Amino acid sequence: MSSGQIAVLVASIACLLAVVGLLVAIASLRREVARVGALADDLKRQTVPLVADAHRVVGQAAAEMERVGAVLDTTESVHATVDSASRLAYRAFANPVVKVLAVRAGAASGIRRLANSEDPSLSRRNGATTVRDRSR
Repeated sequence: MSSGQIAVLVASIACLLAVVGLLVAIASLRREVARVGALADDLKRQTVPLVADAHRVVGQAAAEMERVGAVLDTTESVHATVDSASRLAYRAFANPVVKVLAVRAGAASGIRRLANSEDPSLSRRNGATTVRDRSR
């Protein structure tokens, strides 16, 4: 055998080993692609109902949000009405109430003064001189 023939034989064996290696790699890749396809189908079977449920829940949430928005609008309207009513009540009752309290305080002071002038033992209060004490 000549050296050229040996080189061709070695190259043929190397090519044969490369082809066998490629066939093994292709077979392995086909198995992996089949597994990935099966996983994708399984994932699709599981996620499609979940996505449909999520879509339904989002629709329900949107309807609830519309209802909550309507309730908030009504609440704001009631708040504005109560606020204006309380301002009106304050304006209507504040001045008369202050006047009644002032009259009450004045009357209490006058009654105390009359009671002190009738009772001689109460003519001096806390060291202050009353009108009766000055006349003496």
